[in-house]
Amino acid sequence: MAELTTTKLNAESHLLLDQPLLRMPYELSRKNFKTAQRYVEREREFVLTALKTAANAAISSPNSSDALSSLDGMISRMQGLKRKLEGLHEEEKAIHKHSRTRIQHLQDLYDIPSLADVKYDEWSRVRLNRLLVDYLLRSGYGESAMALAKEKGIEELVDVEAFVACHKIEASLRAGRTQECLVWCADNKQALKKLNSNLEFELRLQQYIELVRSGNTQKLMEATMHARKYLAPHQDTNFAIRAAGLLAFPPETQAEPYKSLYSPDRWDFLSTLFIKTHNELFSLPSRPLLHIALSAGLSALKTPSCHSQYASSSSNASSSTTTVCPICSTELNELARNVPYAHHTKSYVENDPVVLPNGRIYGRERLMQINEKIGTPPGKIRDPTDMAQLYDESQIKKVFIS
Repeated sequence: MAELTTTKLNAESHLLLDQPLLRMPYELSRKNFKTAQRYVEREREFVLTALKTAANAAISSPNSSDALSSLDGMISRMQGLKRKLEGLHEEEKAIHKHSRTRIQHLQDLYDIPSLADVKYDEWSRVRLNRLLVDYLLRSGYGESAMALAKEKGIEELVDVEAFVACHKIEASLRAGRTQECLVWCADNKQALKKLNSNLEFELRLQQYIELVRSGNTQKLMEATMHARKYLAPHQDTNFAIRAAGLLAFPPETQAEPYKSLYSPDRWDFLSTLFIKTHNELFSLPSRPLLHIALSAGLSALKTPSCHSQYASSSSNASSSTTTVCPICSTELNELARNVPYAHHTKSYVENDPVVLPNGRIYGRERLMQINEKIGTPPGKIRDPTDMAQLYDESQIKKVFIS
């Protein structure tokens, strides 16, 4: 039914499906390092200033307690910095442990001599479990994902905590809260700036909209101050300009674009934008890895005959337990209908090939047998893939393969 060049396909699928396995720890480690760097730089500025103050105090008043108080303050700040860095160090050790486990997981694949080896089947089951956990996490089933990861012993091969935290923020946005997402934006400020992300601006705009929506005089004054502080730097953005017009329109207005700005659907837009930004920040695919694997597999096995009217009517009564093409089975036929055909490097042509006016090629004997079974009128030929097409038998031409 279909041929698959397994070596090339598996190499490409491994690259696509396993790249996030190492990208996520790398991005988390980079974020961890940036956080530690930010803490150290901030405390460094404080300590240098405090040392200068303490030195001046000691010179001007040798018996004064100001110098001691300043030193006590520095010690307290340094102890706080030490606790923060210790926490980050523990996170870093966990990230490195996960990275080592994942590298070993990929090394196990490299050490398998052949795809026919039983070890490859075992390795593939582990990857399938990873893909299922990834799908559950993206779908919001965090507890089920954690249970599956624990049962299969793959906790270090999946990023449960990162996805759970992501979905908590998504849920807070859908519930009409921006605080959690703004904290996330502050933690990743530099990375978001490199991505040219407008997520924080959209969140500030939503805060402004909610202040204006209340209609309260005090709230309107707060909205004006809020706009000056957060929206004014984006005056070249059309939304920032339009936002000023909200002050003149009530929430029930039908005038665009103000109706859309007041719409509750903006919360769904913000949650979707956050998920998109989160995935871009951590180099994660926008689609679940399970969908990517399924699409590649279905496309590799799909042929034009899998969705012909004749093939469908004859094989739909079958199931995947019978010896039929997997794509022709009842379980997968409809699922594969919209995926593209794969590029096959080899083709097998039946004896005495002929071509129909629509360009499809069949073996003459099989084409005649199919048309006899479906009751095509004498002298006419139907394309088994497209039963609506009816041609004169004289229109078919013999094909010579060069």
